Amino acid sequence: MQVRGYTARCMCNHLERDRECVRENRIGIPMSAMVKLSAELRGWIEGNLERGCAPEQMIESMIAQRFDSAVARALIEAFVQARRSGVPLTGDTLTLDTSPDRYVYETPRLQAGHSLHTADCTVSVLIRLERPMLAVLADVLSSAECDHLISLARPRLAPSTVVDPETGENKVAAHRSSEGMFFRPEETPFIATLERRIARIMNCPMENGEGLQVLRYPPGAQSTPHFDFLIPSNLANQQSLARSGQRISTLVIYLNDVEAGGETVFPEVGLALTPRKGHALYFEYCNSRDQVDPLSLHAGAPITAGEKWAVTKWMRQRRFVSA
Repeated sequence: MQVRGYTARCMCNHLERDRECVRENRIGIPMSAMVKLSAELRGWIEGNLERGCAPEQMIESMIAQRFDSAVARALIEAFVQARRSGVPLTGDTLTLDTSPDRYVYETPRLQAGHSLHTADCTVSVLIRLERPMLAVLADVLSSAECDHLISLARPRLAPSTVVDPETGENKVAAHRSSEGMFFRPEETPFIATLERRIARIMNCPMENGEGLQVLRYPPGAQSTPHFDFLIPSNLANQQSLARSGQRISTLVIYLNDVEAGGETVFPEVGLALTPRKGHALYFEYCNSRDQVDPLSLHAGAPITAGEKWAVTKWMRQRRFVSA
């Protein structure tokens, strides 16, 4: 049965729609919310439940009208439970349990099969993991392409920066002791060729990609556990999300064989991947519901001998527009 239309208005006081950064790079979400329940909203929910509309359908309708997904689910579940118990909800406010929905794993964007075909090469899929969704890919770049990319990036390296979660400003951080640089999209014919290949591998429009970032990790350098998706805890990230949507996937291509250390580690699932020249790590962390995957937490282990070079591509939900 179809849910009758409802134009959502802001019924909630001080509801936090966004995930926020908390200590140790974890994601925190309010566990409860006070919702002001208008007569219009109450009538819409009770009327549709009385007509036999499916609660899940009603939740999806509310989310489509820009209700927070956790609030929408908790609100509908509260009314369903009240109907079952025979005790109607009274008053014009409700305190809801808004514990985050469990991340829903959907059909991966990465194409199925043992090989991924691009216009200029065939990439072998060595490993696939479902949760988090990741894959190890062989020979994404040739040895000569890796060397050329390093030669282009080396003169432009600068200490890597991170975004301050409070101010949104870039700053050098002790926990990320690498050097890096960004290429502008299609900066050269060589870069454009790589971007076309990468877009095909990641199964996303080329225009959705941020510029290629090359990183060099000297001996002792590492990156501590972090997420690649953007946390809307500052104005800069909020503006970037409004322009281009959330990051949805990452491709990390290793540009050299590391003598010792430098593994990419997923601590939530106990996985460590050893860098190999020309091979790549692909992973996804945002679904069609705009949920982000907490299992995508990852880190770069310290370099214990030699150095590590890698190039990273992030894909967005929409065309990437820089500030």
